[in-house]
Amino acid sequence: MPRFEDGSERESLAPVIPIFGGAAAIAPPPEPAWNATWADDPEPADDGEYDRFGNDTSHLRAPDPADAAADARDRAEKGLLKKLRARSLSLREARTVLREHDLDDETSEELIASFERLGYLDDAKLAEQIVHSGSDRKGQGRKAIAQTLAKRGIARDIADSALDELPDDDLERALEFARTKASSMRGLERDVALRRLAGQLARRGYGGPVAMNAARQALDELNRPVGRVRFE
Repeated sequence: MPRFEDGSERESLAPVIPIFGGAAAIAPPPEPAWNATWADDPEPADDGEYDRFGNDTSHLRAPDPADAAADARDRAEKGLLKKLRARSLSLREARTVLREHDLDDETSEELIASFERLGYLDDAKLAEQIVHSGSDRKGQGRKAIAQTLAKRGIARDIADSALDELPDDDLERALEFARTKASSMRGLERDVALRRLAGQLARRGYGGPVAMNAARQALDELNRPVGRVRFE
């Protein structure tokens, strides 16, 4: 132990001697490098859909014409199906529905052809339905039924074919209708009742001679005295 000038003895530290070639001193960790604010964010999957701040910009992209056409076709098809659930349509009426969806002619005709193949559109069957409904349920004459077919856009040859199925019994059907209406004209003068009844028949599609003959016969039957049976 070394002795100092005052005569005391003190413990001293040994001098530090560097040892070259030994283990390297542990270096302090490096300071983190500075990055841009967005550097730590994950890269977007599609650079074309995001701006440099990572904001979604897909809504700014111009619409794909093919996608727009497909959407228009889908909407038109659903719109036509909705109409057909409510009532049967002719080909002309179906085309009118599709035009409301701004389809081009080629796409429209493709849909029409598809609906025809599926049996959803059939002018021949529709014409038969119109003829039987007008004749059996509404008591209409041939003329009125033909007008309905034309109004619905049924082709002339298809309409004529359906009308040919009607029996030639306009007079019988007109008379049946006239009999149901004649009683409401009881008390009117003969000429007035005849004109009114014939007018009603004409509006239902019965021709002039048929309407007049049916009206006259129905009124004659109404005013005909009922015979009494005498018992002796």
